[in-house]
Amino acid sequence: MDASAATISQALLDWYDRCARVLPWRSPPGSPPPDPYRVWLSEVMLQQTTTAAVAPYFARFLDRWPTVEALAAADDADVMAAWAGLGYYARARNLLACARAVVARGGEFPQTQAELGELPGLGAYTAAAIAAIAFGQRAVVVDANVERVVARLFAISDPLPAARKAIHARAGALTPAVRPGDFAQAMMDLGATICIPRAPRCSLCPLADSCAGRGAEPERFPVKAARKPRPTRTGRAFWIALDGAVVLVKRPAKGMLGGMRALPDDGWTARGDGQGTPPLGGSWRSGGVVRHTFSHFDLELQLMLYSGGDCFTVPTDGEWWPIDRLDDAGLPSVFAKAARLALA
Repeated sequence: MDASAATISQALLDWYDRCARVLPWRSPPGSPPPDPYRVWLSEVMLQQTTTAAVAPYFARFLDRWPTVEALAAADDADVMAAWAGLGYYARARNLLACARAVVARGGEFPQTQAELGELPGLGAYTAAAIAAIAFGQRAVVVDANVERVVARLFAISDPLPAARKAIHARAGALTPAVRPGDFAQAMMDLGATICIPRAPRCSLCPLADSCAGRGAEPERFPVKAARKPRPTRTGRAFWIALDGAVVLVKRPAKGMLGGMRALPDDGWTARGDGQGTPPLGGSWRSGGVVRHTFSHFDLELQLMLYSGGDCFTVPTDGEWWPIDRLDDAGLPSVFAKAARLALA
């Protein structure tokens, strides 16, 4: 590490020692690393999700499944239900697969980024974060906050995603061999609290004197390519209620919202509209429209209320669920919205 990089790294660590956020999955600056299970669980939950949203889920998961062995032994449906509302549900399926892989290898997480990257669902970022934070390994940790800090610090003008190679290289040059976990978390904190996307607080930044982007409209960085228009999909969800219970189905294990309980629907996907066909005959009436935003598309979901008329049996993948315990079903957000609309 050259002198200027060492100066930047030390300035950031000094700031972190004074200003580190207190988060339930962290150890205080300079103290021994936290339990790898807590680091892994938090990093998976934090992917594309804010700390404020994650904190209560993290606490509930730890209370219910305090060890990787306990999580590995959990019922899939219970974990998916506990995850409901946190979004990006493939993370929950990967969470279970990874927990079981760790238990299969003796219950200990591997310590290097390369070995961690071989576990199910752990990409380069998550593996690097666990290696640095839980095991003190020198690993280059670049999330969206770090990406923004580094792009501004060095005024990297290439647009994303092409700029990511240069950003990673610059972040690597700054990463120290001593306290790499604290350094990674310091970069995250700087991006989350000071070097924020809009109106960055440059006057409070410990790296302001070294920042090339400060005098060049820092909000420009990182430069982003023009966004493609977000498509809108349409579909229907069906509310079939009788004697205080409603029909819920379990979605296929693979695909959107896989393995979760939901209202029956008409087969809408991220790639296309639903077919509009109810799961049974009889009379139906409109219950309104639910609008929901997924990562790559918007959904307009027409809620249809069953008014009776045909005898029917519950689908083989379905069950009658007590309406007064609907919160326990762990419905994904879009179907929870539809249920609230039906009950209103």
